[in-house]
Formats: sequence, C-alpha cells, structure tokens
Amino acid sequence: MNRNNPILYIVIPCYNEEKVLPHTNPMFIEKIESLINSGQVHPNSKVMYVNDGSKDKTWELIQQYAKENSHVVGIAQSRNRGHQSSVLAGMDEAAKFADIVITIDADGQDDINCMDKMVAEYKDGSEIVYGVRDNRETDSAFKRITAEGFYKVMHLFGADVVFNHADYRLVSKRFIQELKKFKEVNLFLRGIMPLVGFKYSYVTYKRHERIAGESHYPLSKMLGLAIDGITSLSIKPIRIITAIGVLTSFFSFALIIWVLWAKFSNNSVAGWASTYAIVSLLGGVQLISLGVIGEYIGKIYLEAKERPRYIIGERTYDENE
Repeated sequence: MNRNNPILYIVIPCYNEEKVLPHTNPMFIEKIESLINSGQVHPNSKVMYVNDGSKDKTWELIQQYAKENSHVVGIAQSRNRGHQSSVLAGMDEAAKFADIVITIDADGQDDINCMDKMVAEYKDGSEIVYGVRDNRETDSAFKRITAEGFYKVMHLFGADVVFNHADYRLVSKRFIQELKKFKEVNLFLRGIMPLVGFKYSYVTYKRHERIAGESHYPLSKMLGLAIDGITSLSIKPIRIITAIGVLTSFFSFALIIWVLWAKFSNNSVAGWASTYAIVSLLGGVQLISLGVIGEYIGKIYLEAKERPRYIIGERTYDENE
C-alpha cells in the first residue's frame, strides 16, 4: 500500500443516469486528471462507473466514455440489485487495482473538490474518511426534516451511523479487505462502515442541487433504508417490544384486579366501550410486535440463503490484464 502516491479509483454507482452523466462525467475526469497531474495520486488512477441494471442508455454511455478516455472504466451488474450492492461491487472490484477508493453518487451534488482533502487525510493515516454535509440549506423543508429525522431514528434504535453522511467517502484497500469479512446479504454500508474500525476522519462540504435527472431516493426508499439499517444492525426494537409487553402485562393485571373488585362490590356497569378499547389496544400491540419480529425473521431467511450480494455481468476491460 502506497501512502505517498496511491492509486485512486473513484467508484460511481449508476442507475438510469443517462441524463446526468453527460454533465458529470467531464467533472469526474477533470478531477482524476487534476489529482494525477498535481502528484497527489498515481497515474494509474481511474474513474469506475458501476451500472446497476439501468433500463436506459447508461451502460452504453459508460462504454463510450471508457473507449474515449483511458482513465475511465466500467462494470455492470447482471441485474438491478440496489445502490448499496453497487457501491460494494465497485469497492471490491476497484480494490484489485487501487490503494484507495472514493465512492460518490453520479448526480454531481457532492462536492468533488473534497477529494483532495480526503486523499490528504489518507496520507495522514486515516483508513476511512467520511464526507459529511455541513448543512442542508439546499434541501426543501420536508426533505431536511425527513433526512435529519432518519439519522436521529437510526441512533435512537441503536444503529451507529455518522450524522449527515451518505455514501461519499474514501476507504483504503486495507479497510475494504476487512470489510469483506462482513457477510451480510442485507447491506447497509453506512452502518457497517463504523463497525470495521481503524483510524477515521471527517471532511465537511456543501451539497449542491442535482445537475440533471430525478432523485432515486424518495421518502419511501428512505423509510425502507431506515428499516433495513435498524433491523440489520440492532436488536433494540425487539427489546422495546419486550418492554411494551411487560408494561402491557402490568396494565392488564391491574385492570383484572379492578374488574374483580367492581364485580364483587356490585359496582360493575354493563358496557362494550371499555372492552372494545382494551381488545383493540392489545390487538394493535400484538400485530405491531409480530410485524417487527417478522422483519427480523425475514432477514434471517435471506441471510440463511447466502445468495451473492452482487454479480458482475460485464466489464469495459479484461479483468485478467
């Protein structure tokens, strides 16, 4: 591993990005060439696109860029497997050739100039450098509230994530090799990364507006990501259910004592409202509990199958070269 003149691969997951790549590809090429020309990274450094089963012309564009510039390479998953799978596939593939890998989205929102600081932090001894947003001024009020709420909920339920960090980060080859020992099929890299350990640091930046195209992370996907993250990294929801069960049991026991007292003191009043309310409460608690437990059982089911987390279908280069 070369700390002074490392080979850098910039890994960029892509799903239906034909509208944005013509704008951002020149930016990524300019950045990698700038880092090379300034002597910060090795001349063999490259930009690696990871096509995640796009339905548009994203892969055709990546192949074209690879032919036009020797600093661009691309790989394509055999089918759409999700953003996290694409990031992992890119890191694993890049680690065959690179000393360090920077992952970043294709939309141009993350400040690519922070890469210089990330490389400097690596040379200073960090094995992972997190890109962290310093504010959310460019977000709408709804997006800001839901995004910040996402991180707070993750922390509340015991998932160790870096606040305001998405998937813009630098990792070393050593870090990736240790990350491979984590065999989870249900990937939530933002939560797994801190578990690896090693020396880390932060680089803050301002996020820009998306250059073109539409976001692939609406509220529904963010909620799904939060559920996956919580159930993949923490058993705290199960413990919360246990606590609710204990409290409900105490409440029910006290209610039974009250019912018996009312019965034997002839103070009972016939009525269906209290019975209906109690049955509804207990039924709701039970259904929620079953849902949470089912989420964990589903995770166990998927993990037990040990399916591959990604399958690379095509490359723009010969992997044996």
